[in-house]
Amino acid sequence: MEISSKENTHFFSNNTILPMDRSSFKSESSSSKEKQSCCGGIKIFLGALSFVYFAKALSGSYLKSTITQIERRFDIPSSLVGVIDGSFEIGNLLIIILVSYFGAKLHRPRIIGAGCLIMSAGTFLIAMPQFFMGRYRYERFPSTINSTVSISPCLQDKSQTPLSALEKSQAKINAGCEKEAGSSMWIYVLLGNLLRGIGETPIQPLGITYIDDYAVEENAALYIGCVQTVAIIGPIFGFLLGSLCAKLYVDIGFVDLDSVAISPKDVQWVGAWWLGYLIAGVISVLAGIPFWFLPKHLPKPESRKDSSTSSEQSKFIVEENKDQRTCYQQQAKLAEMAKDFLPSLKNLFGNPVYILYLCASIIQFNSLIGMVTYKPKYIEQQYGQTSSKTNFVIGLINIPAVAFGIFSGGLIMKKFRIGVLGAAKLSLGSSFFGYLLLLSLFAMGCENSEVAGLTVSYHGTKPVTDYEHALFSECNSGCSCSQNDWDPICGENGVTYVSACLAGCRASNGSGKNTVFFNCSCVGTFESSQSSSAVVGPCQKGNECPKMFLYFLVISVITSYTLSVGGTPGYILLLRCIKPHLKSFALGIYTLAIRVLAGIPAPVYFGVAIDTTCLKWGSKRCGGRGACRLYDSSALRYVYLGLTLVLGTVSIFFSVAVLGVLRKKSSPQDETLSANGERGTCGTKSRKDNFVNSDQLIQSTYWPEKETRL
Repeated sequence: MEISSKENTHFFSNNTILPMDRSSFKSESSSSKEKQSCCGGIKIFLGALSFVYFAKALSGSYLKSTITQIERRFDIPSSLVGVIDGSFEIGNLLIIILVSYFGAKLHRPRIIGAGCLIMSAGTFLIAMPQFFMGRYRYERFPSTINSTVSISPCLQDKSQTPLSALEKSQAKINAGCEKEAGSSMWIYVLLGNLLRGIGETPIQPLGITYIDDYAVEENAALYIGCVQTVAIIGPIFGFLLGSLCAKLYVDIGFVDLDSVAISPKDVQWVGAWWLGYLIAGVISVLAGIPFWFLPKHLPKPESRKDSSTSSEQSKFIVEENKDQRTCYQQQAKLAEMAKDFLPSLKNLFGNPVYILYLCASIIQFNSLIGMVTYKPKYIEQQYGQTSSKTNFVIGLINIPAVAFGIFSGGLIMKKFRIGVLGAAKLSLGSSFFGYLLLLSLFAMGCENSEVAGLTVSYHGTKPVTDYEHALFSECNSGCSCSQNDWDPICGENGVTYVSACLAGCRASNGSGKNTVFFNCSCVGTFESSQSSSAVVGPCQKGNECPKMFLYFLVISVITSYTLSVGGTPGYILLLRCIKPHLKSFALGIYTLAIRVLAGIPAPVYFGVAIDTTCLKWGSKRCGGRGACRLYDSSALRYVYLGLTLVLGTVSIFFSVAVLGVLRKKSSPQDETLSANGERGTCGTKSRKDNFVNSDQLIQSTYWPEKETRL
């Protein structure tokens, strides 16, 4: 009996142990599955977010590449194009606060998906005017458009032209004028870009916070770095797409391309700008699809389930106790947050390092945004390059240089373990040498093209002072010409004439691009002239211009790299010089200031300044000033580079002031700053502690529209 009882006891004890082992096994198995599902979910989200960043960067950079195309297509000045470009920032600012606050409480992936749909709708809207405006009409003399009626360019007697042909031509102009008078189709481009800005708003704040919430803590910075890296690839493809579309005629598929009498080198050429927006819109739609199938919450990693509130969190985020939540407590918390707002704002703006760095950044971004927005126009007008080649060069050379510069700045910070004071020095040195290199571009310009009546007189003397009446001369006094036309021809003397009529041409042969004009009285009277014939299109720039363009590219790439090196150190300086509980608030103010005071106004006043250098304005079909046809190369160079350099120099002075304040507040034993100040000075203990999170910041460095503007 004793033996049997012992056996039974042993048997039951074994039976009681087995279930415990199974339950333990099940818990380990479920934990493993939870970890796998967590990792799998966050990686799917990471891939989707990276694709969205690529899509938004591609469409943003493509807009930059089509600035001159839009200007010519809608016959608008550069200042108005600047307003269109700045509308993206306006759309972003309209809902940034609402999205940032309410978005975190709702289904973040679906809000990002909805943003992608809005962004794609805006991109499609930008392209829509192409399908409602009718065919693009450029200024060309009738004989160059495959006309069956032979008309003399110099209409000494209007009876030379058959009345039926004149009447039909005038009727077409009047009909077109009535159609265009009641519509300003560029407004759709502005509204589309505004929608793009609204749609892009939730991507950055909600996407990055979602990764930070559900990724393993040590992997969060790596994931964010991957997203930003993919975002830098977007502008490369955006400018390359712009290069491809600029080669295609605007009405490709709608007109016979053999009948087109202008080439991509002509200032009236407009590429298929709308085609790239359709492609970018489709990419945005595809990028948004995965977010509709992602969960609102992912299982948190085990290492973060019991973690306490990070020191990075703002003190405005109040932890709630679910068991003791009452209406009274909520009201008290709201009152406390409202009460702390103004003191926090005062504390932030009382920090001299922060306020000086904010001023330096605003002015520098004014410089960089204006420079990048009009860089394609500058290359086209200064060096006589086509839009296609310009976009190709920017996309394939400049953007990679920027990406490499950002990476190099982070690498230098990591390798040499640079503290706050060192970051300020590196940022200042980057700006100083970058703008010093920019100064050398003043010597790398091309002379004005020789255009009779605009840059040279009809007898070959320089300069021309009275542009209004200089277009008319004795050699074309017998012709019935309009000074508003822009239909350039190139004389055999190497001089460009505004039109065949103003060149005094009395005969022509051929049609389209192959038209040749003869008996041009103004060409024959030129000092170096040996013949009186001319061909369609403007003459090429001087022989030295291609060489200058090569020099410009080399210096431009080095400048882009040098300025980008200071991006990461500057951002770390910004984060290290504020109290931890004010970081979120400080970054919000910083982003808002950059967008409002740089992103919106810079393209506008740069455009206004560039418009002042125009020598010959086009005219709209219904009257009024159109887009600029010819710029004064020297004046354009001094205005474009001068404005960029002046703003950059002012920002350097503010950076020097930042460095001076940091030196005063640094202790003799260490180059880093103490955290004891009441005014929110840099809070670091030692050089090593100061760099604790620098590895993460190297990967996750972000500033407004970094991937498209630099």
